[in-house]
Formats: sequence, structure tokens, C-alpha cells
Amino acid sequence: MIVTISPSKAYGRMEAPPSKSMANRFLVCAGCAQGTSVISNIDLSGDIAATLDCLQALGAEAVFENRSVTIRGIDISSLSQPVAMDCAECGSTLRFMIPICLMSGQPCELTGSHTLFSRPLTVFEEICKKQNLTYEKKGNHLSLAGRLRPGEYVIQGNISSQFVSGLLFVLPLLQEDSVIRLLPPVVSRPYIDMTIQALQQFGVRVSWIDETAIRIPGGQKYLPQEKLYVEGDYSNAAVFDSFNLLGGDVGLDGLNEDSLQGDRIYRRYFQQLQAGYADIDLSDCPDLGPVLMVLAAALHGARFTGTGRLMFKESDRVAAMKQELGKMKVRMEVFGDEIRIDPGLQPPRELLDGHNDHRVVMALCVLLTVTGGRLRGAQAVSKSLPGFFERLKYLGIGVMVDETDQQG
Repeated sequence: MIVTISPSKAYGRMEAPPSKSMANRFLVCAGCAQGTSVISNIDLSGDIAATLDCLQALGAEAVFENRSVTIRGIDISSLSQPVAMDCAECGSTLRFMIPICLMSGQPCELTGSHTLFSRPLTVFEEICKKQNLTYEKKGNHLSLAGRLRPGEYVIQGNISSQFVSGLLFVLPLLQEDSVIRLLPPVVSRPYIDMTIQALQQFGVRVSWIDETAIRIPGGQKYLPQEKLYVEGDYSNAAVFDSFNLLGGDVGLDGLNEDSLQGDRIYRRYFQQLQAGYADIDLSDCPDLGPVLMVLAAALHGARFTGTGRLMFKESDRVAAMKQELGKMKVRMEVFGDEIRIDPGLQPPRELLDGHNDHRVVMALCVLLTVTGGRLRGAQAVSKSLPGFFERLKYLGIGVMVDETDQQG
């Protein structure tokens, strides 16, 4: 799919997209709760669909209707037959499902895209090795067997929080207590706190012992919930709010001011970018990287630190943004865990590429409202926000979508 965007200003008011991160956590909890749960305000994005497919493969019943999901969960510790599931392109789905598979007592086969399986999984591989569990990875195929045991889990704190969240979903179901110890520095703690919040909504209690350790009492069970509402998503809201820094006037409703989402910090970073050359740490909010980079190029420039993890997302976001910003004559320098972007951009003389990454696509579309231009691979937005281009049109952005183009 190729989109053509005309130089435009965005005006209007809309509801913020629902949080994909919190929705995925609620869905996993509901799938582990024996009974019926109803979760409303959900967009059926590619990642949400992947989680639902996996839960159904495990034996849960799930129905999506009118932006709500009704799930009848199961006892994941007593499955009656082997399981095969496709995680598509969703990193959180894969990392949440691996511990669930290792709780099931059945052999499990997980597949997904080659890009997904190029992302790190070594934490689970090492756990399986220590506990003598089956872990066999070949290309985009992973075979698992055996049951996790309670105890102490020591994990590097500077890698994806999804490993911690995956363990938090299942360790409370074991009969004895467990502890997760994170070796500092600990990054993306807000995502761990979101998982703990989701667990609490379903009656499962875990708690921080200190800044680097989590206590997980065993012998617990999930309680189904019939009235859960997914709050607005700050990472996607940042994309629409960014138009206000480019001469537009966009209002967003539905954002929880007390949210635990780490991406809520985008408002502070926007202020810094507006004021002048900014110094921004992305360690706890890697998903904000692309939109902050394009604003730096359009405004006063910036230095970004904590950028190493951006290389292990849906794309290598550092390389992707450097390549695409280069097409707009933006100077972007990369120094290990640091990026520097100089201000100033020109209309691209060639087709931009979304690198099969929803956040790269959305960020580049923001920049194209300034310069105008065309972007290939725009369908990647369906991973998190399938209605993205309809929202742009609603705000008055000039958008033409060519869904017949075979290159995209």
C-alpha cells in the first residue's frame, strides 16, 4: 500500500486510540481466568488479533463485537493436548505466550514472522536450560515442553520488560512463591507496572520488594471480570498531538491522567522539542522514538540517548529512521546508544519506505504533512491502529491511499 500525503494542517477533536499494551494484558489475564470476562474499548489491530488467536489455540473462547471482547478463559495448567499457535508479528504476544506454554504441561509449537523471531528471546532460552525444559528454536519456529518451577528468577533489567511481564502472568499460578530479581539498570519499568495493574484487576497480587525485585506469592488464581474498559493510548496519542507542534490544533479525549503508561512522558518531551534543541532519554519509552525524531527534524533538533533497544523492534528503527530522514536531507548521526538529529528538512524526491513498522509509518506521515510526499508499506499501521488514515482524513489531512500497489 502506498499513501500520498499533501502538505496539510490538522484540526479537530477525537478520542485517543485505546491502549494496545493494556488491552493485550487484559486479554491474557482473561484467557487465564476460568469464567467469562468482557473487555471494552478495543481496536482489532494485528497485535490484538494475534493474542486472541493464541488464546483460542489454547482453548479459550473469544468473540470480538462492537469494539469489545468477550472471553471465556481456561485453566492453562491442565491442557489436554499439544498446542500450536501463530504469534504473527507481535513481540508481546510471543513473550507472553512462551511462559504460558511452559505452564500448560503440553508440548507447544509457536510460529510467527521472521522479523518477530529475529528479536531477542535469550531470557527464556536460559530459563529453559536451567530448568531442563525443552526449548528448540529453528528460524521462525519454537518448540517448548515442560513446566516452569517456582523459585528465584534473575533477569537483566536493561532488556525488554516483556520477559518480566510474561513470567508475571504465570508464576502466581504455581503452588509456591517466586521472586523476580532484575539486574540494574532497570528500563521500561512502567510496562512492568502496567502488567501488575492488570493482574490486580483480575485478583492476582504481586508486589515490588524494592526497586529491583518483585515478590510473587504462589497458589493464586485469576478471577473473571465483566466490566473492564481499556484506557487511551499515550504512544499513539503522541502521533496526533504532534500536529499541534506543526501548526495544527488537535484535541484528544480519553487519556487517563493517572495512567501508568511510560509514554505519558511525551508531553514533557514535546515541550522540550518546542523550546529548542532537546536532550531526551528514550530508555523507558522506545515506542516514542520515531515520532520524537521527526519532530526534532521539523523543529530545533535533538540528542536522544537510550536508543539501543530501538534496533530490536518491528524494524531496526535507528537504521530505518536514518535512511528515511536522509531522503529528506535530514542529518542524523548514530553513536552506539545515542542519536543526534539536526533540524531542517526538504521534500523527499523519492518514495519513503515504512520498513514494515507501524510506528515508523505513522511518524513519517506526520513529517509528510509538512513537506508532502509518498510512502510505501503504509499497511503496517494495521499492527496497532488500523483506522489511522481515516483519523488523518477526519483531521483534514490530505491523504490518498493506493491499496492496489503491489510494492507495498
